[in-house]
Amino acid sequence: MHGNSVPDSYVYVTEEGVTRHYADGSVDALAWEDVVEVRVEGDTSSDSDILYILLDRGGQGCVVPKSATDTTFLTRLRYLPDFDVERLGEAVEAIGDGYVVVWRSPEPPAPMPDLEYD
Repeated sequence: MHGNSVPDSYVYVTEEGVTRHYADGSVDALAWEDVVEVRVEGDTSSDSDILYILLDRGGQGCVVPKSATDTTFLTRLRYLPDFDVERLGEAVEAIGDGYVVVWRSPEPPAPMPDLEYD
């Protein structure tokens, strides 16, 4: 019996953020406004796939396989301040062991508010 296999994960890209749904029901999501770093890494479980890793200030993030992306994802990356598409392309072509940081937010982290207690 032949049928369509269920993908390991799928990715939704919207103006608000990116969400990855896994086959086990778990979800990674990150709002674009919270993204402070974009990394490119080779996927050790799949020789041919590349991972885009989006991180927030707390180190939490969303891992997006290149095989699950389309032009919408790559177009949206361009809206990050000072994002360099050429650097992304070079990182993807030269990926080896480890990861390459292709973008970091140019804005300094927001200071923690001073909380006053009565």
